Amino acid sequence: MSISTPNAISTPSTSPTITTDALIIGFGKGGKTLAAKLSAAGRKVVVAEASADMYGGTCINIGCLPSKSLILSAEQARRDGANSTPETREAAFEAAIKEKRRVTSMLRDKNYHKLADQDNITVITGRAHFTGPHSVEIATAEGPIAVTASKIFINTGATPRIPDIPGIHTTPGVYTSTGLMDLDDMPQRLVIIGSGFIGLEFASMFADFGTAVTVLQHNAEFLPREDADVAAAIRAQLEAQGVKFLFNADTKAIAPAADGGVRLSVAVKGMTRGASQACDSTPAGTGNAHTDITGAADAADTATTTSPTSNPTDHATMSHVQTKPSDDGEPRFAEPAEARFCLTTDAVLVATGRTPNVEGLHLEAAGVELTERGAVKVDDLLRTTAADIWALGDVNGGPQHTYISLDDYRVVWSQLNGSDRPYTVKDRKHVPSSTFLATPYSRVGLNEREAKAAGLDYVVKRLPVAAVPKAQVMRRPDGLMKAIVERNTGRILGAMLLSVESHEVINIVKLAMDLDAPASTLRDMVFTHPTIAEALNDLFA
Repeated sequence: MSISTPNAISTPSTSPTITTDALIIGFGKGGKTLAAKLSAAGRKVVVAEASADMYGGTCINIGCLPSKSLILSAEQARRDGANSTPETREAAFEAAIKEKRRVTSMLRDKNYHKLADQDNITVITGRAHFTGPHSVEIATAEGPIAVTASKIFINTGATPRIPDIPGIHTTPGVYTSTGLMDLDDMPQRLVIIGSGFIGLEFASMFADFGTAVTVLQHNAEFLPREDADVAAAIRAQLEAQGVKFLFNADTKAIAPAADGGVRLSVAVKGMTRGASQACDSTPAGTGNAHTDITGAADAADTATTTSPTSNPTDHATMSHVQTKPSDDGEPRFAEPAEARFCLTTDAVLVATGRTPNVEGLHLEAAGVELTERGAVKVDDLLRTTAADIWALGDVNGGPQHTYISLDDYRVVWSQLNGSDRPYTVKDRKHVPSSTFLATPYSRVGLNEREAKAAGLDYVVKRLPVAAVPKAQVMRRPDGLMKAIVERNTGRILGAMLLSVESHEVINIVKLAMDLDAPASTLRDMVFTHPTIAEALNDLFA
């Protein structure tokens, strides 16, 4: 039965209190899969979801699926040349948003009815908080509902981490990924704070739509956890799309611009030249150009100062360098030199990571503790510090992937179905990842810098994607493939694939690693032709 529908909320007329076998807080991948399984086993289940816009969880509503829908639309716009004029760009973006909304609405409805139409499942739309070890109150639009459950599962996901920058919460035009994916009008200029993989996906997507994109990175190294050659190849790809990078850049303040856009006051460490003009004194409407960010990695000369221009497709203007007088009264640069400049843009994306969503849950009422990083503390069975309460998905501090949330369901279910030996987090092997850039980047296992840090004896395998026949046929020859193999055993330690269809091929490598198959297995495997997968023959040769 259902207490809420996608279009309305109703409250039980008989009682404001529900007693159930299981309460799942959050409609994400792990929770909804567990709810269906418990229902099929005859258990009574209540699923509490804070918003009717989030039935099905983050992935289908504001995460992987809507973003991939937009990415595919952007790639099509680039291939068709629809990103070449303001009129065609706007039309392509409008069509992409419309399609994204269609897909998410359809999936949200299907996910809702997949649970709500089952007799054993009650879906309640409202924000839940603990009132005791096994009791929760859910604040709905029509009043609170008390739920008592034998077992409780926290599945509330993660929320964007917002840095403490003056004006970031109050300035129109500043978005998280959720808001940026639901704009009615395409921004001609976009500044992205943060150069992690989420930010880079959006940089690639909006560049394909025809937006002028500038990425602000707070330190000097691009993708510091990746191998230098891989990071350089990813950066070169993005720069070829027109994305500009500014390193050692800290945003000090954000405010509305006079022309209706957004103004950022940005400090860049390592700068050694620039005009003496404070951000506050920059004439309205002039801080909107960036024509000479060359992308140099050297922190002492990350960018050069240019004169303002009114071109709306340019990226930023640097306008002020802090100096201090020397002993002889002549100005000299502060140590270290720091340039202050204004940047005016149409929209800002804050992509500085995500944090477990525990606000308002009142976990202390149930005896549920948090880690130092603010995640729900769990053991290898995903049990919290309170009896009969588990935490699944991003909220428990594990890898933030939908497929990990699904695997968390397996961990929990193996304890509830009477298994002799439950499946644990330690049993999980080789988690792959994919970033959907214009050329997708996928990896699994160790990269070269990690293998070196671990003191392993390894060999590096490399293959340019241009050497793959299928990539040439697809007219997608950009990228590289790289693998790390243990020298004496032939064990595959990891792989990094910056290649068309890498998000499919990486799963073959993962399977080989899970099965402890040596590199020679992929070297000698018979693949169909022409495919990208057959490149593994040559990569592991």
